[in-house]
Amino acid sequence: MEQATPSRTALRVALRRAAHQLYDSPMVFPDPIAIPILGEAYAEELRRTPLRPDRPFSVALRAFLLARSRYAEDNLGRAAAGGIGQYVLLGAGLDTFAYRNPYPELRVFEVDHPATQRWKIELLQRGGISIPGSQTFVPVDLESQSLSAQLQVAGFDHTAPAFFAWLGVVPYLTLAAFRATLGFIAEQPEGSGVTLDYGQPRDALPFVERLAHDSLALRVQLAGEPFQLFFTPAEIAAEFAGFGSIEDLGSAEINARYFRGRADQLAVRGAAGRLLCAWK
Repeated sequence: MEQATPSRTALRVALRRAAHQLYDSPMVFPDPIAIPILGEAYAEELRRTPLRPDRPFSVALRAFLLARSRYAEDNLGRAAAGGIGQYVLLGAGLDTFAYRNPYPELRVFEVDHPATQRWKIELLQRGGISIPGSQTFVPVDLESQSLSAQLQVAGFDHTAPAFFAWLGVVPYLTLAAFRATLGFIAEQPEGSGVTLDYGQPRDALPFVERLAHDSLALRVQLAGEPFQLFFTPAEIAAEFAGFGSIEDLGSAEINARYFRGRADQLAVRGAAGRLLCAWK
């Protein structure tokens, strides 16, 4: 991402989440803030956001983005029920959880690049969306700054367990940055957890999926946010070797959990995108 501009991919994710509120029924991920946060600034772009049922990989991408948010918040519910009082959104983008948080005792730390956070705050202010006292912005460039240090400044309690959502970030990191962040999460107290999504390498995909991968990779590269990091399930399992419990979902498991019995085409396709949740 360019230093002085907000994330274009974060906007694309937010537009698809907002389009889901308008056009998909039943909703997999109800989000009453998804449209207001975009406001008039992106109203026309939202109207032009195509659902494209004639393009199955476009529909599948929307489904995957919705499923990963739902999966993260489902697991957060499990964490909150177990008494965890800290939720850290790594690469928060235009995520809206903090503004509809149903857990009164949960502190929410939104971590993202400073430029993206400035943009988000402007959108919240324009939309008249209140920033609750339980929410804290933590500006961090994960490629060059210490996540641990910035969170500590923001009031994060390193002695208490926390739950982390790391969505839409891993493919854009270097391996060194990924391991540094994962190492920090692994250092958290017992009971802590993390949800993330990751993509499989191009050479692990069948031919048709490679074409879809190449198309998406070109678009994010042109947006200044190129893909850098991919894992097979075996490779990422090795990265999480120090965790006590790991769930890794492919398309079949995601569809069985979130898209079963739908009359429309909204479903995850192919082998590229996967969801993972790990607990200490």
